[in-house]
Amino acid sequence: MKSVLLVGLGRFGKNTAIKLKELKHEVMALDIIEERVSDALPYVSNALIGDATNQKFLETLGVKDYDLCIVTIGDNFQASLITTSLLKEMGAKKVISRASSDVQTKLLLRNGADDVVYPEQQVAEWTAVRYSSDHIFDYLSIEDGYSIAEIDVPIKWIGKTIMELDVRKKYKLNVMAVKIVIR
Repeated sequence: MKSVLLVGLGRFGKNTAIKLKELKHEVMALDIIEERVSDALPYVSNALIGDATNQKFLETLGVKDYDLCIVTIGDNFQASLITTSLLKEMGAKKVISRASSDVQTKLLLRNGADDVVYPEQQVAEWTAVRYSSDHIFDYLSIEDGYSIAEIDVPIKWIGKTIMELDVRKKYKLNVMAVKIVIR
């Protein structure tokens, strides 16, 4: 179990809080909008209303004590950038920030973010790959030129071993796992 400081409780922040709860992490959430904080209470260990760009307010949270800080502010990039920078200056162990453009990604990384998530781009890529193919069930891009995909096995492969198929040489694929489905 990790202790997580989650800053920003819009749609992305709230969904992040929900998943973190499912994963049994302890989450302190904050947002400047009271209604968002109230809506998130069932999904977090604790929540506060406050301005994350205010250094004095952030200092009261004990930023160094959290295993992870996630900045999900999406509607105010300046606030996201300031919050990211302040968290790192205060000794945050790891800061993950949300971006909505390549320029924002670069600025966040230069100003303290250890990593950046770009949800719209990442989900758009996944959607395009997943739904433009009749044979891909799930897809994860690792880095340029590399990905992991769950695929439907071509009929001509059925009954053959991986060695017989020689997929690495013929298709430049590495088989990571095989799931046998009996119909």
